[in-house]
Amino acid sequence: MAIEIKMPALSPTMTSGTLAKWLVGEGDQVNSGDVIAEIETDKATMEVESVDDGVMAKILIAAGNENVAVGAVIAMLATDGESVDDVATITPQSGPAAPQSPAPASAAPQTPAAPAPSQPAADKTRLFASPLARRIAADRGISLDGIAGSGPYGRILLRDVEAAPTQPASSHHALIEPAIGQTIGQPAGDLRGGSDLLANSQMRKVIAGRLQESKQQAPHFYLTVDCKIDALLAARTALNARAADGVKISVNDMIIRAAAMALMAVPEANTSWEGEYTRRYHHADIAMAVAIDGGLITPIVWAAEQKGLAALSMVTSDLAARARDGALAPNEYTGGSFTISNLGMYGVREFAAVINPPHGAILAVGAGEQRPVVIDGNLSVATVMSVTLSADHRAVDGAVGAQWLKAFKGFVEDPVTMLL
Repeated sequence: MAIEIKMPALSPTMTSGTLAKWLVGEGDQVNSGDVIAEIETDKATMEVESVDDGVMAKILIAAGNENVAVGAVIAMLATDGESVDDVATITPQSGPAAPQSPAPASAAPQTPAAPAPSQPAADKTRLFASPLARRIAADRGISLDGIAGSGPYGRILLRDVEAAPTQPASSHHALIEPAIGQTIGQPAGDLRGGSDLLANSQMRKVIAGRLQESKQQAPHFYLTVDCKIDALLAARTALNARAADGVKISVNDMIIRAAAMALMAVPEANTSWEGEYTRRYHHADIAMAVAIDGGLITPIVWAAEQKGLAALSMVTSDLAARARDGALAPNEYTGGSFTISNLGMYGVREFAAVINPPHGAILAVGAGEQRPVVIDGNLSVATVMSVTLSADHRAVDGAVGAQWLKAFKGFVEDPVTMLL
């Protein structure tokens, strides 16, 4: 019996995605567990495996199609000795309709298009590379042939592509300039003042939509405190001197630990607004903002309050590395209860972040820098870090936000207490 291959839901919130690439062609033998396609969501590019054995009879959605609805039939698989030609003529009976390109309003009725030619079979000697590495290599005109992968079993990762030589900028510009000119209705070479028109990726569209919705619907309020972190820095140095090989505790790890302990101390801040209800979380599931090529992703440290600093160091390092390689599973960046965005490493002194839905708050962390302070009536110098809490006033009251910041500041300035 012919099998319909449908657009998978790669996360609980996914409603559509981009069918980035087919790794098999019509007529190819497919075995259960084979990677057959790559799907681009708002967060990452994921590989899709076949769950059945058979022959790829018909590809219904071509590579590059955007906004393919979850559940839409994207291909037909012939099994049990079925005729590939017979299966290719079957019209899918289930799933949402495939996306159609709208015709211009002034266009005359068109005659039925001729059947699209069969997609050529994929090269059986497929290179092992992460989806992000493949995409960046394609964008930069880099061939994966000859690149030695540094990942497991020789898998090519993003860092391997970045270390490879690229084509001259003029060559790359020559490839994209005609397309840009056609898009804006200008002859090739005329870019209206030297600007480039860049297509927004699915990730950028979703980030824009979610943050615009957050800013419009969630009434933000902002609270800022300055934390003296000399004791925290000294504690970090002492801990790293005694840590096991391969463990390096960062300031960000200690900030996550302090935030988690503060959420446990002030559980009213560990909430999110859900219309008729306010959800209060039992654990400090902290999402940490990680900048990646083309956008931002927030992998989650689940139950951060239950992890010591050494465990946090290993978890955060692993999540950040796999986030940049596009290798996170959907359950690793979906959900959570609170977000931390740290721009201190870029020298940013202070900023206010936009709340990451559905979280009720986000902490913006600035750089630690030496500033003049008054201690017991005497002028002194201390290393000070400014942090700003952005909170959703529907779920978190101002006094609750202030109590949480007081608890957080206490853990940061007296780091021994966060270890109790």
